[in-house]
Amino acid sequence: MQMPDSFQLFIIFNGECREAVEFYSKVFKSDVLNLMTYSQTPPDSNYTVLESDKNRIMYCSIPIFGCTVMFCDAPTGVSFIKGNNFNPTIVTEDMNEIRRLFNELKEDGKIDMELQKTFWSDLYGMVTDKYGVIWGLSHDSAKGF
Repeated sequence: MQMPDSFQLFIIFNGECREAVEFYSKVFKSDVLNLMTYSQTPPDSNYTVLESDKNRIMYCSIPIFGCTVMFCDAPTGVSFIKGNNFNPTIVTEDMNEIRRLFNELKEDGKIDMELQKTFWSDLYGMVTDKYGVIWGLSHDSAKGF
């Protein structure tokens, strides 16, 4: 079953994601869903999970007041600035809309991850707009997230 188009928030941590989601789960009286560590990701010849990252959280979510809030730990070596660790994410079944949003948001901005198929989405990309906001754009491929 496909979910309706949605606006979601992604919050990135620097190693304390597990502790944070346990806290938020308690505060918002909501279950942590789909928790996956970096060691559980499918093998990828283009990316090697570092030993230091294997127990870090690659993905999980908590429903909070009707919105899906997603969480992860930044992998080692990825720039992390506490306070600037939020990414709005658009999830939709409309791949043409993903492409349109991506192309318009990248004007005078920069591409962080080209639109591509991933293990969690048939079309996913990240772009930093001209105001410095990092947007995630994801096709709702119903792959468990």
